[in-house]
Amino acid sequence: PGEGTGCTPSLAAPPATLWVPVGCWGAQGRFAYKLLHDLFTNYSSALCPVEDTDRALNVTLQVTLSQIIDMDERNQVLTTYLWVRLAWLDAHLTWDKDAYDGIDSIRVPSSYVWRPDIILYNNADDRFGGSMETNVVLRSDGHIMWDSPAITKSSCKVDVSYFPFDGQRCRLTFGSWTYNGNQIDLRNRRDAGDLTDFVENVEWEVLGMPATRNVITYGCCSEPYPDVTYTLLLRRRASFYIFNLLLPCLMVSFLAPLGFYLPADSGEKVSLGVTVLLALTVFQLLVAESMPPSESVPLIGKYYIATMTMITASTTLTIFIMNVHHCGPGARPVPPWARWLILRHLARLCCVYEVGESCKSPRRAPGSGDADMPGETPREGEVGAEVGRCPRERCLCHHDSLLRNVGYIAGCFRRHRAAQRRTSEWKKVAKVMDRFFMWVFFFMVFLMSVLVLGKAA
Repeated sequence: PGEGTGCTPSLAAPPATLWVPVGCWGAQGRFAYKLLHDLFTNYSSALCPVEDTDRALNVTLQVTLSQIIDMDERNQVLTTYLWVRLAWLDAHLTWDKDAYDGIDSIRVPSSYVWRPDIILYNNADDRFGGSMETNVVLRSDGHIMWDSPAITKSSCKVDVSYFPFDGQRCRLTFGSWTYNGNQIDLRNRRDAGDLTDFVENVEWEVLGMPATRNVITYGCCSEPYPDVTYTLLLRRRASFYIFNLLLPCLMVSFLAPLGFYLPADSGEKVSLGVTVLLALTVFQLLVAESMPPSESVPLIGKYYIATMTMITASTTLTIFIMNVHHCGPGARPVPPWARWLILRHLARLCCVYEVGESCKSPRRAPGSGDADMPGETPREGEVGAEVGRCPRERCLCHHDSLLRNVGYIAGCFRRHRAAQRRTSEWKKVAKVMDRFFMWVFFFMVFLMSVLVLGKAA
């Protein structure tokens, strides 16, 4: 507000002529024309209409919220359609209604009379447009009422920490720009804004619009400046964002643990994790485009980041498990601790079993039972003993060479079976780890979803 030393002059001049339709030239029409001429003959809209300049002029303000046009969270601008009503007493516009055929009130253009320069302090419109030039209602006792509709753009500090379950408090501060508190005493007519004619908004729910009067002394001036602040309490309707941003993210995040359920030989385990990660990145960009670039991360943004971190961890574990699965025949045997922890306890906990087994059937010790299978080739000692039972005098001359060849073939077979056994054990370890991490990540997704919804509530 600027420093005011008096009433600002106005360029509006009293009307020289008034056009009245022919049908209105009755008794009331003639008296109304005469009243208008008498009132504005020596009237000037450039001066403050007070008889005593040492006393402040009382101006009352009432705001009716008609519609919320737009809430721009990124630019932090609220666009509303308001009806602004100002009322004050003009000491120079009074008349005796009995002298004018009982006329108690007339309506004239607002430019004819003096008007207080009440503006919206936190206006964010680049054109800085004011209210419409509507008529004012003059009464015989000098009271003037000016109702004017206005589309306002006001700055609003937006807090998106709980988006899309957030609420906002937007302030509309009205006050005089040049008149201080010693010249105009601005007061609110009601304790809250009028919401009776409010058109419901599809995105925002209005919880209230309380009004408070403040008297502030600015650094530019020593005089106090009163203002009336309407606080618009808004709550976002989250249904649109739940169905378009939250639920797709929830369903996509449940695909990440299923990557552990895919067979390692399918070749799609890593591809699934990367695809889910890219999908969540697209959703994150959609949220970031509509949010203001501030340090406070929205709640749904935190959920996206946590889910993307979980998917990144699951993809990393999938690569590690695939490396375990494809160890190959040259791998070392499974360590005893891994055999005891993973193949015995975790396999039973995660219900991982081979073909022909079940969770309730007795389990054989890992590595046992392979040598007892029917059709198993005898061991090297048994072959030597069986061959040794052949009478030496009946053997052929190449008996020793035959025994070495049979022993070599038996050793190769045993090494091949041992390599197959090690490979199958490592594959079993990878399968158990896959199933274990699948349930762990399912639990993490469920826990994150419950925490997000609980924090929003």
